[in-house]
Amino acid sequence: MTGRPVTTRAAARPADPPVWTLLRERWFSTLFLTDMWERFSFYGMQALLFLYATAPGADGGLGLSDGTAGALFGLYVSASFLAAMPGGWLGDRVLGTHRAMLTGALVIAAGHLCMTLPAQAGFYIGLVFVAAGTGLLKPNLPVMFDQMNPGADSARRRAAFSLFYMSIQISALLGPLVTGVLGERVNWHLGFGAAAVGMLLGVGQYMRGASSLSGARTGPSRPLPPAALRRFVRGAWAVLAGAVLVVTGAVAAGGVPLRPVLALCGLASLVLPVVAFRRLLRADGLDAAARERVRAYRAVFVPSVLFWAMYGQLGSVFSLFAREHTDREVAGFAVPASWFQSAHPLFLLLLAPLFAWLWLRIGGRAGTARKFSAGLLCAAGGFLVLAAGAGLATDSRLVSPLWLLGAFLCMTCGELIFGPVGLSTTAEVAPEGHRSRMMGLFYLGAALGAGAGGQLSHLVGVLPLWAYLAGFAVTAAATALVLARGTVRI
Repeated sequence: MTGRPVTTRAAARPADPPVWTLLRERWFSTLFLTDMWERFSFYGMQALLFLYATAPGADGGLGLSDGTAGALFGLYVSASFLAAMPGGWLGDRVLGTHRAMLTGALVIAAGHLCMTLPAQAGFYIGLVFVAAGTGLLKPNLPVMFDQMNPGADSARRRAAFSLFYMSIQISALLGPLVTGVLGERVNWHLGFGAAAVGMLLGVGQYMRGASSLSGARTGPSRPLPPAALRRFVRGAWAVLAGAVLVVTGAVAAGGVPLRPVLALCGLASLVLPVVAFRRLLRADGLDAAARERVRAYRAVFVPSVLFWAMYGQLGSVFSLFAREHTDREVAGFAVPASWFQSAHPLFLLLLAPLFAWLWLRIGGRAGTARKFSAGLLCAAGGFLVLAAGAGLATDSRLVSPLWLLGAFLCMTCGELIFGPVGLSTTAEVAPEGHRSRMMGLFYLGAALGAGAGGQLSHLVGVLPLWAYLAGFAVTAAATALVLARGTVRI
């Protein structure tokens, strides 16, 4: 007797658990709460930085012009991303992800504490510390996150990163509200102090839950040989001593001109990505296939630079628009300009579940190039909306905050594409033993973009604001069309 072949359920591959089940994992809550407090401090300080830099000296600010303050903000964001490359290398070769993350969190907290001091030197030293600590924490955290979610396919990995993005936005939403009202209405340095408290809470949370991170306490994935490690330690102490001497000399001489420093750091952000690519391609242990994947990664790198150049304007040009051109009166209450920075994490919090679901639905049907194209179109739309609002605003006329909120909404959609897709793609192509370093390369593209965007912000005082914003929108839209046509493969 013949019949249909019987397919047993036992032979079927068990379905992956829903991505939402990650919320019940102790390791997820540990990483989530650690990064949540880091986001509180980062967004809290970001909300104040441009406004503090442009505030008159009589009001306790630095008294910088809008263009110079924008360049300073771009330099800070760029330096934070630039530091991710050596931070990733330290995670791979010297410290391991656990110690790299813990050290980075402590350095960030020390930087925020420096910024509570009323002296300008404390502010600039604090910026350096925060950037250096961020460079240690940021490239190693997604590596640890990916290690704790082994065996995930591309779609599930991107959905998990989107869920993680959503989780940490709670404190990113609260950060500008707390530091903004303290900084703008009471004292700038008190606002920076609130960011320091948040980071210290993050350190405590990480130390409390570190035992749940299986494998987190192991050493580096590809440790330096003992002789090379000794040379590195000696060199690190020499560099630290030289930095202390330079800072001490600069303070004794009454400081250094800010513009040359900004220009020098902008040049570094252009050169370092090229050097980093070349060094990674020449690294020991890479076979031909791994080197080819690294070369192909340039197709991810280039559009990322443009997006992060636009993203770097959120804390400077967007803050300028909030302060100068937005009607902030609500029932007789003047909303602090810094509070608008909370719109970005609010939209991230609301939209991340939708994007996590979207990545699972799309799966591998859309390539990385087309997804990046969609992200650039979102960013172009945001800048176009703000350009329209700037065109309607005059010296005597303020415009509705909906223009600014609409621009933040579009930029948020762009980040929810570039963030998870970029991190996931980087994790997939990273050669074994170079994962943290490869994550540093991802952030290096963001550094190049933020640095270039900061330098371009000098044009705010030269061009009409609407023309400046429209120029970015047109460039992003044209690049998106090139990606969408399939002339670039990723």
